[in-house]
Formats: sequence, structure tokens, C-alpha cells
Amino acid sequence: MKKTQLMTTMAVLIAIGTVTAQLIWFPAGVARAYPMQHVINVLAGILLGPGPAVIIAFIIGLLRNLLGLGTILAFPGGMIGAFLAGYLYKRSGRKGLAVIGEAIGTGIIGALFSVPVAYLFMGSTAGAFAFVPAFLVSSIPGAIIGWFVATRITRLRTTQASPLKKIN
Repeated sequence: MKKTQLMTTMAVLIAIGTVTAQLIWFPAGVARAYPMQHVINVLAGILLGPGPAVIIAFIIGLLRNLLGLGTILAFPGGMIGAFLAGYLYKRSGRKGLAVIGEAIGTGIIGALFSVPVAYLFMGSTAGAFAFVPAFLVSSIPGAIIGWFVATRITRLRTTQASPLKKIN
């Protein structure tokens, strides 16, 4: 993929992730659930790889925090999930493993990393038992939706008339 195409695709995914964060979210225990972040993580991991997926997750988290739409917990959850989704897809070529990577990366590993982050920056004494269910409630449905969208995009790329054919 050319550098301009990569940056443009990343910018579009960042814009979609940032805009949809204010539209689609719900309270989930001690955190807020943003399932569209997980959709973007899976898409970025499959379409672009682990490095760009982590950058996209970081920038979306940063923008959400600057706009008052999220918390600092967006960083460990989003970035770890995006990395694992992209890494597992890159190693296996299977979209299902990207979904599993996002769910485990955000729902379990990211939730565990969020415990000390929440304590240090938010003064929260909530433990892993509070974060893991909340993160899983957000990451699993979002990752599954991401799988459906990625499957559709890859089908479109294989058709002759698709403008997406040149990506990747």
C-alpha cells in the first residue's frame, strides 16, 4: 500500500471512530462501552496491520479524551486490542482470530492494564473484577461487528468494479 493510501485510510478510520464514539456508547459498570472502537480496531488490524491499528486506536483515544467523550481507559484497552487483532490476523490470515485478538486484547489484557491506570489517574480502587466484564461487554460485540464489516469489505475488494481493490 502506498504511503498516501495508508495515511488516508488511517484518517478515515480515525474520523469514523471519533464521530461514532459520541453516537454509540453505553455505561458498562465502572467504564463506558464504545463498541465502535472495537469495530475500528478489527478493521484496522485486518486491513492495515498491527502498527497502524495501534496508531489509530491511540489517536481515537486521544481525540475522545480531548473532546470529553472518553476516559484515559481508552488507551490501554484500545491499543492492546488493536495490536492483538492485527498481529493475530497478520500471522494467521484468519479474520476470526482478529476478533478473538480484539476481545482478549481489550476485554482481558486491556482491562487488567486499566486497573493501575484507573488507580493512578482517576483515583479508582475498582479491581479487575469490575473492569474485565465491562470491557468484554464492549469488545465482543464490537469485534464481531468489525468481522462482518471486514468480510464485506474484502468481498468488495475482490470484485472488478470496486474502488477498494487497490488497497493492500
